[in-house]
Amino acid sequence: MFTQNAIRTGFTRRAANNLPAPAQISVCSLSDSINLMGATIPYRRNAEIFGENESADYVYKVVKGAVRTYKVLADGRRQIGAFYLPGDIFGLETDDLHTFSAEAIGDAKILVVKRSALIALAARENEVACELWSMTGQELRRVQDHILLLIKTAKERVVGFLLEMAERVPSSKHIELPMTRQDIADYLGLTMETVSRTLGDLERDASIELASARQIVLHDRGALGRLNS
Repeated sequence: MFTQNAIRTGFTRRAANNLPAPAQISVCSLSDSINLMGATIPYRRNAEIFGENESADYVYKVVKGAVRTYKVLADGRRQIGAFYLPGDIFGLETDDLHTFSAEAIGDAKILVVKRSALIALAARENEVACELWSMTGQELRRVQDHILLLIKTAKERVVGFLLEMAERVPSSKHIELPMTRQDIADYLGLTMETVSRTLGDLERDASIELASARQIVLHDRGALGRLNS
């Protein structure tokens, strides 16, 4: 909702007036195109970026902070669909409406670009079109992997989540988690108590170390991978 309000007040429109039109942008990557064409909007902690069933008029890139997408189920439970970290692009839809809502997890800065402008650029630049197609495929694989994760045991789900986060920082054993334990639980379809207990079990097994509430050290990714197989 914040994005729509910002547009109505002219924040994004004023920023967009100073940006190059799609026809003026030379061939570059999808991410670079969004950097050139987008306007940066700040979001406070828990602020809504867009809502479920709202028009998917914009595509987004995380500059700073983190974002969660989610649905509120009929019984009131929240199911988190994905987490997006700096550099990630989100909000790509195959339809005209958003299927999930999106919120900033903490204070965040998000690049916002008009979907129609990006599509127009992709229509004339094959490199951008191919990246859009590839990114759509990656999102589909992410959804499929998440579905498969939800049918596993609680321990396998938590381990799978840690390995997923570790893939985003492949050169380090330390994972700095921007999300809360409740966020993790809602992503994995577990209770917060189950997530905390499972993390404690993994620490006692010396598979991980809970350096702080948000920082986890993976001592043996290979062993964790075997637990998740």
